[in-house]
Amino acid sequence: MKKYPAKNIFKLLFLVATFSAFSSRAEIVYKPFKLVTYKQIGDADLMLHIFTPPGHKPTDKTPAIILFFGGGWQTGAPTTLYSQSEYLASRGMVAICADYRTANRNETSPKECVKDGKSAIRWLRVHAAELGIDPEKIAAGGCSAGGHIAAATATLDGFNEEGEDTSVSCRPDALILFNPVFDNGPGGYGYGQVKDYWREFSPMNNLRKGVPPTLVMLGTADKFIPVATAQKYKTLMEQVDGRCDLRLYEGEPHGFFSKSKYRETLLDTDRFLVSLGYLKGEPPPGRP
Repeated sequence: MKKYPAKNIFKLLFLVATFSAFSSRAEIVYKPFKLVTYKQIGDADLMLHIFTPPGHKPTDKTPAIILFFGGGWQTGAPTTLYSQSEYLASRGMVAICADYRTANRNETSPKECVKDGKSAIRWLRVHAAELGIDPEKIAAGGCSAGGHIAAATATLDGFNEEGEDTSVSCRPDALILFNPVFDNGPGGYGYGQVKDYWREFSPMNNLRKGVPPTLVMLGTADKFIPVATAQKYKTLMEQVDGRCDLRLYEGEPHGFFSKSKYRETLLDTDRFLVSLGYLKGEPPPGRP
């Protein structure tokens, strides 16, 4: 066996340690393929941050997913879900991070968040041909309050922007929900903000036949959403002949999907989308 001088070994160990320390702190920078404005209202210029698969063309007819960031309807940014979007685009979908109005930035209520979510999906359907997406395969997803917005677009009749063409469907064809706050009734998340209209605003209270297939991912230590709430949501969906896949992550808190269980939640998302025909095959080795 070839022997190396001790000083070379120490140099190698130093380089490995230095690289590991650097790489653990380094952040991957994701950039969308393009940004487009889907809605201008008041002082707000709301944009879609679009990630496309390799070799994607406007003439394609590709499944798409639109994702809404969390932040309690108060704050947040589309960049929150850039990494998930980049992954899903690498697997063959058009993935879109949507901006929407928030209280801190636009002095709006939770109602406007849902209005913007519906507007975004309608805009995608109207412009599907030029974006190269399949208007009948548009999934929606989001985390926390963004999960509420995604679920709301599929379940709520009201909260449409005035003057918008409601003949264009705002209902997504599938839902991917990361720790969603979809119970807004008494005892549920955000009740104090929406108590005057919670019955019309809470997705759990507006489930009906035809709600799209749904994946719910929740940590069992989430302080905002009890496990019992997610289990009830699943039961109510099944009572109206809907599909609701519930994935519980033991001991995980709110926001776990972007931290300790980032890989696991993306793989669960991937498999769910494969089951619907939105993605094909197994995730490539080493991804996410």
